[in-house]
Amino acid sequence: MRPYFLAASLVTSAVLLVPASAQLLPFFTKPSTARQPTLDHRQQQPIMDANNPNNPNNQPSASAQPAVILSDVIGNSRQTNIFAGFTRDISSVATRLDASLLNTTVLAPANTAISALPRKPWEDPKDYAEMGPAAYEGLSGSDRAGSNLRRFVEAHVVPVSPWGEGEKVKTLAGTEVWWESRGGKTVVLPGEVEVERVVSRVANGEVWMLKGALNYAA
Repeated sequence: MRPYFLAASLVTSAVLLVPASAQLLPFFTKPSTARQPTLDHRQQQPIMDANNPNNPNNQPSASAQPAVILSDVIGNSRQTNIFAGFTRDISSVATRLDASLLNTTVLAPANTAISALPRKPWEDPKDYAEMGPAAYEGLSGSDRAGSNLRRFVEAHVVPVSPWGEGEKVKTLAGTEVWWESRGGKTVVLPGEVEVERVVSRVANGEVWMLKGALNYAA
């Protein structure tokens, strides 16, 4: 049997695909530093700001929620709450999202994107090839599934925020990612996974909703 938390995630994916009412937020503005007095302020400059001459559209900044951190809001959107549930099961990620001095950009695949994956986030075709249908049974199977899920989640966590266009950063899983604006859309590369919107912007970073999942294979 798969681990209980994985089974629970399957149930979540079946019942929680409900449209979100989260308001569309403008991209890439400066998070509040209310909880971050010791951070390097040079790194906290806004990517887009109404007073920035490099902002041709004179787009206004959106203020972050003061004294609120990613762990407070990661589960707020019903469209990304499957991934949010995964983050709570991965200690490396949960600890980071709860750290006010560690800025992070969470690339959360929408529930529909996770449901559309060719395999579950904790499954690896190599495991089935080597061990057959029982690959995730028993204690060793549970550990194997947990390791695969950790790789999936960490591949969607970028340890910087704000995250500038074209800035290549390694995720917690060690994969290199960056984003670009293309034809009025924002895509995360490699893979050109489109960003639906910024779901949350708080003191220690942002949550972006993705229309797909990044490549998380080892």
